[in-house]
Amino acid sequence: MGEYSRFIDWDKMDSTIQDQDAKELTSTEFQDLKQLARQGYWAKNHSLRAKVYHKLISDIPCRTVTPDAHVYRDIVLKIAGKRNSSSLPLPEFVDNSLVPTYCLNAEGIGAVRKIISCIASQFPDISFCPALPSVVALLLHYSKDEAECFEKVCRILACNDPSKHLIDQTFLAFESSCMTFGDLVNKYCQAAHKLMVAVSEDVLEVYSDWQRWLFGELPLTYIARVFDVFLVEGYKVLYRVALALLKFFHKVRIGQTLESDNIQQDIRTFVRDIAKSVSPERLLEKAFAIRLFSRKEIQLLQMANEKALQQKGITVKQKRQNVHLAVHAENFKSEIVDVKKMRDIWSWIPERFALCQPLLLFTTSEHGCSLSRFYSHCEGHEPTLLLIKTTKQEVCGAYLSTDWNERKRGGGKLSYFGTGECFVFRLVPEVERYEWVIIRHPELAVAGVEQANSSSQISDPPSSTSLSSNPSDRLSPFLSARHFNLPSKAASMFMAGGVECIIIGGGDGQALYIDADLNHGRTGHCNTFNNQPLCSESFQIAIMEVWGFRDTMSN
Repeated sequence: MGEYSRFIDWDKMDSTIQDQDAKELTSTEFQDLKQLARQGYWAKNHSLRAKVYHKLISDIPCRTVTPDAHVYRDIVLKIAGKRNSSSLPLPEFVDNSLVPTYCLNAEGIGAVRKIISCIASQFPDISFCPALPSVVALLLHYSKDEAECFEKVCRILACNDPSKHLIDQTFLAFESSCMTFGDLVNKYCQAAHKLMVAVSEDVLEVYSDWQRWLFGELPLTYIARVFDVFLVEGYKVLYRVALALLKFFHKVRIGQTLESDNIQQDIRTFVRDIAKSVSPERLLEKAFAIRLFSRKEIQLLQMANEKALQQKGITVKQKRQNVHLAVHAENFKSEIVDVKKMRDIWSWIPERFALCQPLLLFTTSEHGCSLSRFYSHCEGHEPTLLLIKTTKQEVCGAYLSTDWNERKRGGGKLSYFGTGECFVFRLVPEVERYEWVIIRHPELAVAGVEQANSSSQISDPPSSTSLSSNPSDRLSPFLSARHFNLPSKAASMFMAGGVECIIIGGGDGQALYIDADLNHGRTGHCNTFNNQPLCSESFQIAIMEVWGFRDTMSN
């Protein structure tokens, strides 16, 4: 441990992190490193972890001119001077982040500030990087001196591999990652998300803390294990671990009285004290048990969120209430739902559209019960929100990700389109959201339509032979293919529209069928799941509304 112990207060360190085993790294192949990192092969050997970090970080492809240890030695006196380094002010781009001590000694704590100050002088393009203090403090543990730590951090910041996303360095990247995390929570942690919505006035504010959970609150032993895997597998690991933390928080908290009226602070406290309930091994096990989107899909979702922020001119930090707009009571009027229920629905939609305000496009009470008028009022709007109230006072609806104009691609026949962001939901008698599912069996849709209409023409769906035989060779249909110039094989069936009916494939097998007269509908299953139906199997529509999304921040 000698050469890597200069900045560490060993009396505060976990006694198990000693160089117990004289292990060596026997392979540098990616798959081997991935397995070893997840298993914690070098977690109990401080010197080996330092050597592995040096190897992994040295292999990061960087910009041609990347500051190294020599640069640090040249500039540190000029930047820090001879004053007490513990009093050095941190640059604004760390956003008043915590500077974790991670069992560093006094010299190490001061070194963190010196290194960050020198990084700020060499990276003028960094405008927002709250994770930086934690990364510097962690890497000091595995560096021989300040200059070596500086070089390691610089290589991470200067990575120029477009397929790698390591640390957010602008507010745009940070904010879009928070939105992306919110989207992932909405999909993969629905129980926890429901709790956040119930107890928090601004759930997006809670999710904006996700990086702080990792780079600030998580104890050293835990963040080191996360960083082991992060250096091998990349940014996606951070999403996984943050989702796992939220799942564990929900499990511990459910049924208990809140410790405070601030859920944001409660989560921070839970993560800080996580050793009381969850081991590092269990945390990673939970994280990698989540069947997350592929790296490419997450990148596309991040791109979509960045684009939404850019279109609204949100590229620098602002007051969050100006970023994430809620449904305003004074501007909202519906004959089906009140403001509270609309806000609940808003908490389910993708984050990039939560920036918008609801805009009423169509209502049967004003525009009549005509499918053609329904189409004419909805075309050109994407996404849309469908609300239905039945004559039995049941309320259900659907979030529709794609413009209804897409139906015209099928000619005069009922054609399928849409993305996996579609979902259906029920509000009365009970609130329930059904995660999306592809309409895999259109023959069920045929049967449903035939029951409501004596004659119905339904086009054949894309044949399975048109799709790649290798599932790993194609993206899931979560995102719209045409938005990102993806191949048509990425498209699937979630919505259908024709002259005689519309069909919406919802989650957990639920589906909605609505007749052309917009007076009658039915629910059914578009696969073999057997959950409670959205509403009565056959129902009469009292009123139907379609809402669009108005961008209130663009000129």
